[in-house]
Amino acid sequence: MSLISRLSSAPIPYETEIGAETAALYDGAPAPMRALIEGTAGCSPFLATLLRREAEWLRAAWEQPPEEALADVMAALSAGDAGALEDALRQAKRRVALLIALADLGGVWELHRITGALSDFADRAVDLSLKALVGAEIRRGKIPGAGEDEIETAAGMCVLAMGKMGAGELNYSSDIDLICLFDETRYDPDDFHEVRAALIRATRRMCALLSDVTGEGYVFRTDLRLRPDPGVTPVCLSMEAAERYYESVGRTWERAAYIKARPCAGDIAAGEAFLDRLKPFVWRKHLDFAAIQDAHDMRLRIRSHKGLGGRLTLEGHDMKLGRGGIREIEFFTQTRQIIAGGRDPDLRLRGTVEGLAVLADKGWVPQEAAEALTEAYVAHRTVEHRVQMLGDAQTHKLPGSADGFDRLARFSGWDDTEAYRRDLRSRLEGVDTLIEGFFAPGQGEAAPEDAFSETAREIVSRWRSYPALRSSRAVEIFNRLKPVLLKRFARASRPDEALTQFDGFLSGLPAGVQIFSLFEANPQLVDLIADICATAPGLAAHLSRNAQVLDAVIAGDFFDPWPGADGLTEKLAAVLAPLDDYEAQLDAARRWMKERHFRVGVHHLRGLIGADEAAGQYSDLAEAVLRALWPVVCGAFAVRHGPPPGRGAAVLAMGSLGAGMLTAKSDLDLIVIYDARGATESEGRKPLSVTAYYAKLTQALVTALSARMAEGQLYEVDMRLRPSGRQGPVATALSAFTQYQQREAWTWEHLALTRARPVAGDDGLCAEIGEFRRTLLTARGDTEKIRQDTADMRKRISRAADARRVGNPWEPKLGRGRLQDIELVAQAAALIAGVPDRQPDAQLQAGADCGWIAEAQAAALAEAHGLLRRLNQGSRLLVEKPLDMEALGEGGRAFLLRETGAEDIASLRDTLGSQQMRCERLVDDILGAPRD
Repeated sequence: MSLISRLSSAPIPYETEIGAETAALYDGAPAPMRALIEGTAGCSPFLATLLRREAEWLRAAWEQPPEEALADVMAALSAGDAGALEDALRQAKRRVALLIALADLGGVWELHRITGALSDFADRAVDLSLKALVGAEIRRGKIPGAGEDEIETAAGMCVLAMGKMGAGELNYSSDIDLICLFDETRYDPDDFHEVRAALIRATRRMCALLSDVTGEGYVFRTDLRLRPDPGVTPVCLSMEAAERYYESVGRTWERAAYIKARPCAGDIAAGEAFLDRLKPFVWRKHLDFAAIQDAHDMRLRIRSHKGLGGRLTLEGHDMKLGRGGIREIEFFTQTRQIIAGGRDPDLRLRGTVEGLAVLADKGWVPQEAAEALTEAYVAHRTVEHRVQMLGDAQTHKLPGSADGFDRLARFSGWDDTEAYRRDLRSRLEGVDTLIEGFFAPGQGEAAPEDAFSETAREIVSRWRSYPALRSSRAVEIFNRLKPVLLKRFARASRPDEALTQFDGFLSGLPAGVQIFSLFEANPQLVDLIADICATAPGLAAHLSRNAQVLDAVIAGDFFDPWPGADGLTEKLAAVLAPLDDYEAQLDAARRWMKERHFRVGVHHLRGLIGADEAAGQYSDLAEAVLRALWPVVCGAFAVRHGPPPGRGAAVLAMGSLGAGMLTAKSDLDLIVIYDARGATESEGRKPLSVTAYYAKLTQALVTALSARMAEGQLYEVDMRLRPSGRQGPVATALSAFTQYQQREAWTWEHLALTRARPVAGDDGLCAEIGEFRRTLLTARGDTEKIRQDTADMRKRISRAADARRVGNPWEPKLGRGRLQDIELVAQAAALIAGVPDRQPDAQLQAGADCGWIAEAQAAALAEAHGLLRRLNQGSRLLVEKPLDMEALGEGGRAFLLRETGAEDIASLRDTLGSQQMRCERLVDDILGAPRD
């Protein structure tokens, strides 16, 4: 549809004479177009000038769809002589400005189409200017090695559009913020300075071509000051120099600026590659709440510098930088993107409106706040355009006089100036209130001093000496946070105890700015850390070493349903897939695992899941890590030594992981089994014999899991359950494994096999190993031999046990009548009954079903195992050392009472003691072992 047929706005209600010359040019124009032209020319002398100069063109253009008319203007431009381009661009700018103004005022285009059209024209103008001027340098022989074919990529030079141009949000009279870079890798190092000098000349001439005012006007005012250290660096610098700057001294405002950065001219591919390399600078891997303070400080500096810190007055108010203005909304959006964009690539959008929408969708901004800010942003930008259309001035200030407000109101379609002013003020104040609440929330009050003992107050007094509070910025944030923390600890049942545990957390933090900013921006985390400190000192100590896991609590899915091993595997694989660096993949796996490991602990601590569910989730997590990481390890290993010979290998989970009963502190018992299918060596740059290949591949897996890297380690790994134990090879051939299990394995090795479960590797191989295990175990063994061998195994375990742990009445695992003892009987029952069950309760029931043990014995052992299992799972979450109930604290004791169902500590101790004695007698009777 043509421009005329799409006009939707009423004529601009401004009575004025537009001048005989202008009126005569549009004699015979259709009535809607005539009304729009008269109102526009009457309000804006600038647009009246354009209407006179471009009347002939406009009369033809209004019969076209505005999109088509704009495309024709752009297509008429072409690279060539810079002198000819100078006038052509200025004429095109007049036509683009006039067409966009009429499409805007006539209600044909919405804001995004208007700002997008202005940005598209800016892209075209910069690209043509750059190529014309770089081409001139090439033709003069000033760029070594560059020929005519290099003009299309501007000899490796790229212009980044920043700010509103980068986001496709140029306003009606914007200047354009550009950063000019070149790819130095395209040139011989000896030619570097000559190339740079030529490209600097081209950059300066490009800026002059675009911004100089001639008889034909100007194209765009250009600003190159967003480049690194603009006071001392050239206007065009190498990408390598820019990267070094950002890596070493880049600031938060520069990170925010790069949210909108976009290659717009020259070598677009080189620009995209540069931005890709800069992602770690812009998008931090952890939630970055410290960016809030940085953005707030910048707001205050702008207000101070521009004198905008006073009360809101409409006359002369700056719609861009003033209170409640455009920049406030942009800062809000970019800061939220900076906070979470490192974790969620979906947040990495250039546009403000688009950014607000996805922030709301992802839960980072309340939906109503995003909608209010979006509405205000569109309205503010429209006012900004009207102000700039009045005089083609790069101004953002509202009129300073009553007459000026009358003109602006009419130009904006309002008959009632006072109503327009009320609407404008209401919107500005609404934005100011919302934004101020985000950047400068109210402060809490200190807790009453009598809530804490003198000892606790002494603890607080020494906090200032901790590493986390070395910087003045950390101290500033913590001083605002401390009253909130103290009030929360004061509400604990034992304030001193909670405060003491928090002291352990705080003293272990290596730095404080990020974690304190996280707490300040998310008060719910203060409640969580208080709960953890009051209940689980071991978890608090873990947090002090891995504070980044708190990111997970506010990342959106912390309280979603547990996805299971398959869902977790898919999620981790998606995290690892985009990374092409092996070490980066291992670190990413560590971050990912620790966050979900922390989630399981918090859910258990808060009673959202029980001990058995926690065991299953810890096991799902470990299985997902193995399944997702195994192909990554194999791929990295194959780079040097070729792909796995034959069918590859499978990872067999043993022990607690095989049974799906991991705790918060469990290591992983693993066996690696391979099937070379007749191959003798690998096929790679450095081939290895099959035995050496799989041995080294297994070692690579162990290293990937257990190495302490920048993000810590995943799991400790124990491979002693492989055939022949420490004396056997770390990886076992399938044929050797099956023959060994059938002919040579000790009974204890078959006991261990009752818990075995293939978890990673070739699907066919995993299935074959699983079927072999089932066949082996279901062939019922010699009952008496199994009983006697199990009794001997029990004696060896008892002799090797740590006497201090065995003597601890709260020890759930080691010692006769405890978990390990009961599980030995359960595994023997599975062998004797010939069942493939892995869980102790099912194994004990199978022993009763086949008549080896009595129903009452199985039930008693299963009941005791359940109590000990819950105590073990809970204590492993709470503390890092053997359980000491006296040192644990009231919160931790209450948690264990809840988990075990005991009324109080004394009754729990009595129950544990009596059950231990009973189970010890039962195991003695079952195995026929003499009582000590």
